[in-house]
Amino acid sequence: MNIVVCIKQVPDTKGGVKFNPDGTLDRASMLAIMNPDDKAGLEAALRIKDETGAKVTVLTMGLPKADDMLREALAMGADEAVLVTDRRLGGADTWATSSTVAAAVKKLDYDLIITGRQAIDGDTAQVGPQIAEHLALPVISYAEDIKVEGNSVIVKRQYEDRYHEVKAQMPCLITALSELNEPRYMTPGGIFDAYDKEVTVWGRDDLTDLDDANIGLAGSPTKIAKASDKVRKGAGEKVALDPKESVEYIMNKLKEKHVI
Repeated sequence: MNIVVCIKQVPDTKGGVKFNPDGTLDRASMLAIMNPDDKAGLEAALRIKDETGAKVTVLTMGLPKADDMLREALAMGADEAVLVTDRRLGGADTWATSSTVAAAVKKLDYDLIITGRQAIDGDTAQVGPQIAEHLALPVISYAEDIKVEGNSVIVKRQYEDRYHEVKAQMPCLITALSELNEPRYMTPGGIFDAYDKEVTVWGRDDLTDLDDANIGLAGSPTKIAKASDKVRKGAGEKVALDPKESVEYIMNKLKEKHVI
């Protein structure tokens, strides 16, 4: 069984966010982490590997520094890693990203593809289902639990105040929630082994099943009208009142705001 896990290196928002003049994120200057939903998807794949002996390949599209994230995945237990990187792919929206990633996945053997539900730098939840559409695969989103049964997967799918239990025949694609599991830590031995392994690097020219009209910023139908850093709020109103006056003051403010 072959599992491909699509992961993304995203900005660590605790360190602040920076933008390029064209409105895209300045990823090169920001601290980066593995996207939490993707990490849960990787852990799900590794648990299936522990149970069935499946082969797990991690795949990402990003800057060359995404190699560090791929090595983290290898140290956690992934078998192989693929980095798709090329300046011509930069600035991609969800359509251009999914088109590129799908073209890369086509070069791999897969029975199951796992992606995160969404990335914390975009929150669109579109790329996973779009990859499935490009590959003509069934998709199960918002996975809370994944089980493999023969040539099928059984997924507990989050749905508002309840869940659906969905069964699909492989090959198929699943998008994972960060609540799916608690990802494992890298082991010291795993870290040493990860840096002994070779990460496969593909550029635009390696993806033959891809139209130039669907890549990078130029091939992205989504256009950013405006982007800015988080606006800092000014200091709030401060008053010094006794307890009785404070209650009256707060109640009046709540009435002014039509809260009560």
